Amino acid sequence: MSPPVRYRTEVIRELLLRERIVTMEQLKQALGTNADLTVFRKLKELSCHTSYSHRGRYYTLDEITRFDEWGLWSFNSVWFSKHGTLMRTAEVLVENSEAGYYASELEIILNVSVKDTLRKLFEQKRLYRQQVQNRLLYLSTDPHRCKQQLLAREFAEEDSGDGEVFPEELKAAIILFFSLLDERQRRLYAGLEALKWGHGGDRRLARLLGLDEKTVARGRRELLDQEVDYNRIRKQGGGRKPLKKGLQK
Repeated sequence: MSPPVRYRTEVIRELLLRERIVTMEQLKQALGTNADLTVFRKLKELSCHTSYSHRGRYYTLDEITRFDEWGLWSFNSVWFSKHGTLMRTAEVLVENSEAGYYASELEIILNVSVKDTLRKLFEQKRLYRQQVQNRLLYLSTDPHRCKQQLLAREFAEEDSGDGEVFPEELKAAIILFFSLLDERQRRLYAGLEALKWGHGGDRRLARLLGLDEKTVARGRRELLDQEVDYNRIRKQGGGRKPLKKGLQK
């Protein structure tokens, strides 16, 4: 009787460290098996993440990821979340947001479509939603938290008295550009935009970008004091990357 085949977990780890993200087919080929269950058993022995984009097709090691303040990380335009699935990630982001999210705002942050995901979360009573200016705003299911988010949204969208508000196109552009930056660049950019607004700018940008107000203030102070390290290089693996052949869908 032949001895049972032993599959080495280290083979998967070496592959992930080399390629950074891999598919199930690549994992099976590396192990020399056709069984998905064999791969899943080995993945459980490692600290791994499954992509929330590309239908969960890609895997990576936790030690490789560099999650941003939203808990997101991407490589070659494949997106991962420390919260796990797209549904769980959307739920956490809405629950932790200052003023809830419209679907379009979340899509800019997550880089994938979320309309069906948000609808399912609402139907499962994991999120609350309310119509605001003819749009569906997704909010926390906790009544107290929901009330705070609605008040913050009302403040963010109301006219400040001098006509200075964020038009929808400007909001989308600011959030999109913000999502392309690394953590330090985001802080400085938020500080720059806050400077343009003057009084109340820190609060407005913090609510718009989902940052702590102190983070915006810190970026603003760094710019004013010219405490900027011009030689600092962006960390590898952060932000949006160009698609490689074979990763496009």
